[in-house]
Amino acid sequence: MEKTSYKYEVIHNTLEDSPGVFSVSILCELAGVSRSGYYAWLKAAPAREARELQDKADFELILAIYKKRGYSKGARSIYMGLLHMNPPVVMNIKKIRRLMKKYHLFCPIRKANPYRRMAKAIKTSNYADNLLQREFECYGPRYVLLTDITYIPYNGEFAYLSTILDAYTKQILAYVLSDSLEIDFVKETVENLIRDHGISLHKETLIHSDQGSHYTSTTFIQIIENCDLRRSMSRRGNCWDNSPQESFFGHMKDHILDKVKGCTEFQQIKDIVDDYIDYYNNEAYVWELCMLSPNEYYNFITTGVYPLSIANPPQVPQILKEPSELGTKQGNID
Repeated sequence: MEKTSYKYEVIHNTLEDSPGVFSVSILCELAGVSRSGYYAWLKAAPAREARELQDKADFELILAIYKKRGYSKGARSIYMGLLHMNPPVVMNIKKIRRLMKKYHLFCPIRKANPYRRMAKAIKTSNYADNLLQREFECYGPRYVLLTDITYIPYNGEFAYLSTILDAYTKQILAYVLSDSLEIDFVKETVENLIRDHGISLHKETLIHSDQGSHYTSTTFIQIIENCDLRRSMSRRGNCWDNSPQESFFGHMKDHILDKVKGCTEFQQIKDIVDDYIDYYNNEAYVWELCMLSPNEYYNFITTGVYPLSIANPPQVPQILKEPSELGTKQGNID
């Protein structure tokens, strides 16, 4: 259809540029289209112009959401961002994809990470069973907490980020950025968790990690026990046992690595990480979280109040398993 419209446009431009030289019939015959089709296309010009103006206006809204906070977004994220506008804008997701394609707006696609996890320099025997068994979203908020460390390269050096993520709400509950791999910054992450969210934790809450030296250290084990948390560990070398946390790191790096390339100081990296985690918790809308950000989703499931003004708002999701069942299955550490 677009090819035919292009032919009609060429015929129209030829007739306007060379009046009286060519006839409509001859040009339509040369182009392989009908005269009636050309005249129908000509008659529909005002409607096409109105559609084009509407497309441009709608694309301006899309572009504003795409550029918000400096983080690129895909069609579904833009759809959810429009719903969060005041007043909310409801735009068909197929239309968003069409306009993104029409105006050459693309969201970068994540590439597979070519690096393995950081090698663990210290090994101890302080492993814990895999109590979680990949049941990330069965028990409700604040029952399953995931933790891990990633590195951010800059100016020939590395910054190291330790985070704790709620597997149910996908919130980053605590994080610490460090310029070294000393155990203290992992300990500080747990302390921040207790300081900011201790009141919402449960006696069944477990914190799940890999088998890295930071999480098998006596210091880490002691603070977990002092905070009345339970430990769970992934099987050796199995990133899928902690996949939501790994996914967060992957998406974060997709968004910030271009920003950190020009950084020369640790504080610059910290400012970027602080901004991204604030954006992620409050404005990174997730389709599977009822089109809400992680913080909005937590408020929704704890209060029952859906924050968006849309027809047929979702109901609070049902908890799949009783929290008392968490960790009752014996897990493996290998």
